[in-house]
Amino acid sequence: MSLQKAKIKIVADENIPFLRGIFEDVADIQYLAAPDINKIAIQDTDALIIRTRTKCNKSLLSGSSVKYIATATIGYDHIDIEYCEANGIKWSNAPGCNANSVVNYINAVLKFTESFPTQKTIGIVGVGNVGFRIAKLAKFLGFKVLLNDPPRQIAEKSSSFVPISEIQNKSDIITFHVPLNDSTYHIVDDDFISNCKRNPLIINAARGEVCDSAALLKCYNKIVLDCWENEPKINVELLNKVIIGTPHIAGYSIDGKANGTRIAATNICQFFGIKKTIIINLPPKDNLTYNVKEESDKLKLQPDKFEDFRNHYPTRRDIITF
Repeated sequence: MSLQKAKIKIVADENIPFLRGIFEDVADIQYLAAPDINKIAIQDTDALIIRTRTKCNKSLLSGSSVKYIATATIGYDHIDIEYCEANGIKWSNAPGCNANSVVNYINAVLKFTESFPTQKTIGIVGVGNVGFRIAKLAKFLGFKVLLNDPPRQIAEKSSSFVPISEIQNKSDIITFHVPLNDSTYHIVDDDFISNCKRNPLIINAARGEVCDSAALLKCYNKIVLDCWENEPKINVELLNKVIIGTPHIAGYSIDGKANGTRIAATNICQFFGIKKTIIINLPPKDNLTYNVKEESDKLKLQPDKFEDFRNHYPTRRDIITF
């Protein structure tokens, strides 16, 4: 008599779209709000499927049976990699999943701010999956493009990149698409801003801590923020100052969310040897212009609903693809 293989146990963030129905036939899966994914809830869990709101560190993971963490996001600074590696917990992110969504966000910002490309230069700090596509968009629109990415420059020994000082000296727009680490924390501070020669439009669609909120409050630059320090309890004074302020949704197109879910689910299947094809059906595109100003106005009226706006974000398809 052969023994039936026990189903793996999964705890998943209830706000990850398209996930329900994928694992029910092969796993015991429980959907929880991010604040409820706690030490008790995951004690006998094999795998987590999360977003950035779940901090996977010793405080959460110690004493659990978690073997694998799949975050349905590009970023992974919410995962304590050192702790996971020391305790045999494997993890994965979803690189590039929402890159085109951010392209559409930046395109909408450029249109709203009337940042027409005539003789204008855009500096892109961080040229990974997202930054690379932003560069293609900017060139398509007619901007002169400057790229800054020290890790890539060192690894590739390429002359395509410029130092941050050249970004500061020559850019009319500076947009950030970097991971959060020791070298990018508060990269936009008083010194950075004071050394910008053209009073550039500053856009942060990376991580909130890339910009020092106190420095932004003091500067005279036009500012667009999708990411904030201390989310979801953001600085309301700064929100009222920026020309566009959105609740960390630049990558929240339905296409980007579906890609993140598909990658996370596929990684879980591969790790646990589950044979399953992940299929996600998206609604049709309506080709409507993305109104980023409308989203900003809503947040400025109700900043306390930051997390609610994120968790109940309306359907938005990617119109531009690079």
